[in-house]
Amino acid sequence: MTDPLSPQRRSELMGRVRQENTTPEMRVRSVVHRLGFRYRLHRRDLPGSPDLVFGPRRKVIFVHGCFWHLHPGCKGARIPASRREEYWLPKLTRNVRRDADSVAALEAAGWRVLTVWECETKNEAALERGLLRFLNP
Repeated sequence: MTDPLSPQRRSELMGRVRQENTTPEMRVRSVVHRLGFRYRLHRRDLPGSPDLVFGPRRKVIFVHGCFWHLHPGCKGARIPASRREEYWLPKLTRNVRRDADSVAALEAAGWRVLTVWECETKNEAALERGLLRFLNP
């Protein structure tokens, strides 16, 4: 099926997709801050520019969108049947590969890594428990 939007309109819409300060990221940041932990954002000197960096603890958190990073087993990670799979599948697969490379590089450098998925940010109590488990020594 062809895209109902013109290439210009599609480009405009895709240009609005944010990489930082997304709603799921803001939920995680809010919970972490409320728990009393302090962090740095998007350190470009670390592989993958983690969303939250806890330097003295040598821990980082990535907040991934289920669609953009192909969350395994999540209904939000499927490509709509009416869209161009020949375009989306390689693009999203590259994201997954890049994520794995970033995690491996961080772990090799002595960092502990947590990935929080967009769908996991909707249950605040469960999110808080998971973050506490990860961040406490």
